Amino acid sequence: MTLEPDALRGDELGRGAPGEPARGRGPNRDEPFSQKDDSAPAAGWGAARSVLNVVAKSGEYVAAPRAILRMNHENGGFDCPGCAWPDDRHGLHLDICENGIKHVTWEMTRKRVDRSFFARHTVSELAEWTDFALEDQGRLTEPLTYDPATDRYVPISWDDAFELVGSTLRGLDSPHEASFYTSGRLSNEATFLYQLWVREFGTNNLPDCSNMCHEASGRALTAALGTGKGTCDIDDWDLADLIVVMGVNAASNAPRMLTTLAGAHRRGAQIVHVNPLVEAASRRTIVPHEFLAMGTFHATRTGTMNVQPRIGGDLALLRGVAKAVLEHAETDPGALDEQFIERYTEGFDRYREAVRATAWSELVRQSGVPERQMRDLARRYVAAHRTIIAWCLGVTQQEHGCDTVREIVNLLLLKGNLGREGAGVSPVRGHSNVQGNRTCGIDHRPGEDFLARLDEVCGIRLPREHGLDTVGTIQGMLAGRVKVFVALGGNFALAAPDTATTFAALRNTELTVQVSTKLNRSHLVHGKRALILPCLGRTERDVQRAGEQGVTVEDSMSMVHLSYGKRTPPSPHLKSECAILAGMARATLPDSATPWEYYVEDYDRIRDTMAKVLFGFEDFNRRVRRPLGFRIRQPARERVFQTPSGRAGFHAAPLPDVVLPPGRLMLSTMRSHDQWNTTIYSDNDRYRGVRNLRTLLFMNAADMAERGLGEFDLIDITSFARDGSTRSVYGYRAVAYDLPRGSVAGYMPELNVLCALGDYSSQSDQPLMKHVVVEVVPAGSAS
Repeated sequence: MTLEPDALRGDELGRGAPGEPARGRGPNRDEPFSQKDDSAPAAGWGAARSVLNVVAKSGEYVAAPRAILRMNHENGGFDCPGCAWPDDRHGLHLDICENGIKHVTWEMTRKRVDRSFFARHTVSELAEWTDFALEDQGRLTEPLTYDPATDRYVPISWDDAFELVGSTLRGLDSPHEASFYTSGRLSNEATFLYQLWVREFGTNNLPDCSNMCHEASGRALTAALGTGKGTCDIDDWDLADLIVVMGVNAASNAPRMLTTLAGAHRRGAQIVHVNPLVEAASRRTIVPHEFLAMGTFHATRTGTMNVQPRIGGDLALLRGVAKAVLEHAETDPGALDEQFIERYTEGFDRYREAVRATAWSELVRQSGVPERQMRDLARRYVAAHRTIIAWCLGVTQQEHGCDTVREIVNLLLLKGNLGREGAGVSPVRGHSNVQGNRTCGIDHRPGEDFLARLDEVCGIRLPREHGLDTVGTIQGMLAGRVKVFVALGGNFALAAPDTATTFAALRNTELTVQVSTKLNRSHLVHGKRALILPCLGRTERDVQRAGEQGVTVEDSMSMVHLSYGKRTPPSPHLKSECAILAGMARATLPDSATPWEYYVEDYDRIRDTMAKVLFGFEDFNRRVRRPLGFRIRQPARERVFQTPSGRAGFHAAPLPDVVLPPGRLMLSTMRSHDQWNTTIYSDNDRYRGVRNLRTLLFMNAADMAERGLGEFDLIDITSFARDGSTRSVYGYRAVAYDLPRGSVAGYMPELNVLCALGDYSSQSDQPLMKHVVVEVVPAGSAS
């Protein structure tokens, strides 16, 4: 069967109708589009011009630069609300990037969405607007509730909003009829209060953005090493002889990594980028704060080798590298760290036999990478004394994401590249505090150790039954089993898979609650009742009874540090995330012994409780006030593996068949450069040479020719789910790009509609956003 967009209105996702072209979603949607090869260095003057343009559009010619200069500073500054790349640890005063500046100015806008705005516009009208137009209206200023009689949001007092949440939750037949989502924007303190409220209420229904991003990393690393996090810190990156970056375009997703990669190249390190697309971060960069380089246009290389596996071929590629290493070891025993393998690992013999039994021809066929290139990478690996392998969603959002991460660990274990300086595993987290959210308790499958400590410290008995993740929550809402959906940040309606199904699920609830800073699609795709609760941004002063408050975040390398906003909030009616959570918790649990109000008066009190519950957070308040904060202890970094055997585990996973039948292609969704998650700044993608176009599909030129397609020809795209259903988008544009045959790529959230809700990894339960089987035909020719 084919699922058509009955749950969607108009062209709100740029879908178009059958036989009609889709449209873009940014501010330049009606301007001519184009695409050209852009070989300019990443960052550099292109980023500088973009920053000047962003500041000019904001109109904050004094305030914006002043705020930018306080970003990522340890002495009273605020943490960038963008990516989770670690802050510089050597006194750099311009540890900023283009994306971070976009975030700050986006939050600092002078535009306001107040009661008069909603008096002028119904929800049905706003649903026809583009997502760019919605967010471009500015900051939300007061709590709002949906009025079905007028189809408008109308003001509601904070007390009445909290009571609506509390009474609705108390009226449920079971706490499991509610689900509580978290994006990566939430502070550690707010995260701790959130999970405590939800668990005291009686459920572990705590889906989060990790369910859609790095769940595979956490599960695989926990199984292999006894930790769900990376083992590297930023100093290790400055010591590595070989850095392998897989499935990420750092120039867009973690731009400050470019500084590290440029430094690695200058000291002679090998830098290998593994990605179906040759991305900007793999070529050259001009680091903006290196003024001499900027003045002389001197670019530094950020890569020494590009490897382009087919989508889904990473596991076969890594196994091919391991096979070459093991073959090399037959004549050069020094190619392996036999002492490390013997002392610290298990499963090596079984893994070695599995690798030996896999033919080179099959590794080449499944990876799409020539044998000589796999052997070349193996030679670089053997020659390197210290190796880091980093990866992002290009690895995890696939059916075999867990096995692929385990294969990364396998390769590192062969040479003892764990537990020493300049070596280890390094997942690249995409959002500023997504790792901290999980550390501080947002987990639908909490461990008994954590729950037991929480019970003891907080004096309550918490539920043990595993809760719903993202996919389970959507399925529950659709079936009517989940009646209340609460979201702390994010834009769940667009971030989730199978957009039409997700929309229908949200609309089937009794109440949706969105804690947000700006208007987005999730406010318009709501339950029978709905609340919008506006909160402070990270750049803004948070003043409570005890005075000005700071919050903490954890970066992707386990550093925890304080963040203090400095700007005056855009409305006196905004509350902090902690205050909003405490208000909802007290209204839900009026007889709770948890001191919600006491916690909000002084966030040090929250941190004191966290210090008693969370391993690694001992003496939290003192340690986090050190310059640059503190790093959470990582036992695996010390070669202490908290696995059942006490050893790091090799894993001999079967090699999956990822080669598609003739006519089918494998789609990977991704972000453009001028985008952060679901926030679209424009329809441009500077690093891929695209202007004024988002409804496109990057294709191999030979795949285009085989289908009779020319550059920018209109196409229809149909995906094929495991249950036999299909989903289609119409009137996209075919764009030739350097990627392997059989692999195609396009932008999220527009193409999330093609990822069926039931198509999630059997290993990680993650939606297969980068593993979607599709067919592409000229527009209007689909049967």
